[in-house]
Amino acid sequence: MSGPAPEAGRFARWAAVLRALAGWRQLAAASLLGALSATALPPLYLVPLLVPAFTGLIWLLEGCPGWRRAFLVGWAFAVGHHFVGLYWVGIAMTVDLARFWWFLPIAVLGLAFGLGLFVAAGTALLRGLGLRGPSLVLALTAAWLAGEAARGHLLSGFPWNLIGTVWAFDAVPLQAASLFGVWGLSAVTLLAAMAPAVLAGAWRRRLRFTLLAVLPLAGCLLFGATRVGLAPPIGAAVDPDVRLRIVQPSISQQEKWQPTQRSRHVADQLLQSLRSGFEQTSAVIWSETAIPYLLNLDPDLQKVVSRVAPPRGYLLAGAPTREPGPGGDSLYNSLYAIAPAGTVETRFDKVHLVPFGEYLPLRGLIDALGFASLTGGNFSSGPGLAVVALEGLPPFSPLICYEVIFSGAVYPADGPRPAWLLNLTNDAWFTNPAWRILGVAPFRHTSGPYQHLASARLRTVEEGLPLARAANNGISAVIDPYGRDLARLPLHAVANLDALLPRALPPTPYAAIGRWVLLPLFLLLVVPALLLRRAPAGGSGRSPEEGV
Repeated sequence: MSGPAPEAGRFARWAAVLRALAGWRQLAAASLLGALSATALPPLYLVPLLVPAFTGLIWLLEGCPGWRRAFLVGWAFAVGHHFVGLYWVGIAMTVDLARFWWFLPIAVLGLAFGLGLFVAAGTALLRGLGLRGPSLVLALTAAWLAGEAARGHLLSGFPWNLIGTVWAFDAVPLQAASLFGVWGLSAVTLLAAMAPAVLAGAWRRRLRFTLLAVLPLAGCLLFGATRVGLAPPIGAAVDPDVRLRIVQPSISQQEKWQPTQRSRHVADQLLQSLRSGFEQTSAVIWSETAIPYLLNLDPDLQKVVSRVAPPRGYLLAGAPTREPGPGGDSLYNSLYAIAPAGTVETRFDKVHLVPFGEYLPLRGLIDALGFASLTGGNFSSGPGLAVVALEGLPPFSPLICYEVIFSGAVYPADGPRPAWLLNLTNDAWFTNPAWRILGVAPFRHTSGPYQHLASARLRTVEEGLPLARAANNGISAVIDPYGRDLARLPLHAVANLDALLPRALPPTPYAAIGRWVLLPLFLLLVVPALLLRRAPAGGSGRSPEEGV
């Protein structure tokens, strides 16, 4: 009778090493594996490294003596994951280093520590239930998915770097998001990444489970290849009557709000907007807070910027807004639609605010510590998502900055469906300070803008809607409803992007179901996990899961 395959022997040896770790070595290994998993995120997209990372996590958890240790192991893994994936958050502090230097390590480590609790709670629960092998793989996939859903809601939500975004490097693997959103992509990815862990045991008996666990991901890839193969060529399905001009001025965050520079920045964008082809444009689009003045209080400035509203179109631009109220003034991060006559046709106020960036949670305590928001003001949330209808333009849903990262929440649930999504953002906050200090080109970029774009790309596939994205310093793009770029401007380019608006697809299954899809995903993972745990072992003398 032949012995185990050499691969099974190597798996067993590595599994034994990780299960035997204890103390600080166990936590260090968990942190390193978590950091390894983050290399699969944009912009590196080292997706195969998810397999050793999450397989190693399974083995570490199986070596934990109890739920308390499993809590620490899960937390250490997640801290490593989020620290590497979100290191760029601290770079925002370098914009005003004199004021916020002390908060830089707190921002990065504090965010990683806090987000790590979502994973730690799940690993502690699963270890407390005594799950191992296939049932642990299924249940940990469900627990990680639950953590992603939970952190999308607390403190206005931060669903950044969901595991499903690791596929945003190409349109083909993204297409399954039209069925079950980024949540389904996360689930099938995690399941396939963890499944090899079971091969360290009864290799031949558990090979069937591993193959079955990889099958959903393979099905998604096959579906994606078929859907993209049947789609019209890039740029073929467009509205010939709607031509967009996106203006990317690449203004540094250090200069953006300088009183001596603001008028020049507006003038430069005016000139840039009027370049050749302006008369044929349906909408000129400027980025988030591209107009660094309180536009609603300055009718003269409204007249000035209306010069770049096309003859039969609009200027769609970001600007702050201040509105008086009985309890004091309210500050909003807004999008304005300005007609050629200088009239403001509509205004949208941002709904999802960035914690500590645009508003301060626990305001009383924070004020007592003398801390101010990074943007210098405490913004108010707008009344809600909206679909904007302007004569001559298909209706669109405006999304400012990170509002585009909220899966299933990019336009109102009740009311008409938009024909496209419009995302205004300013990612200049996350230009690497090494570039500003040393001028060394390889250090000019950070991961933040690429991760932001990946989330925006996923929304197009989920909803079957095209998206136009105007980013101050990039990455500006027009993306079709299959997640494919029609046109794109790189980071730090000073240029215009002219493109016809892609046509929308009919509503996707995910557009109809939305985040309710999480319920069947949980059931498909948790029910088999519990059945495997409780199944009778029979007379074989093996644990029930070894028979899988």
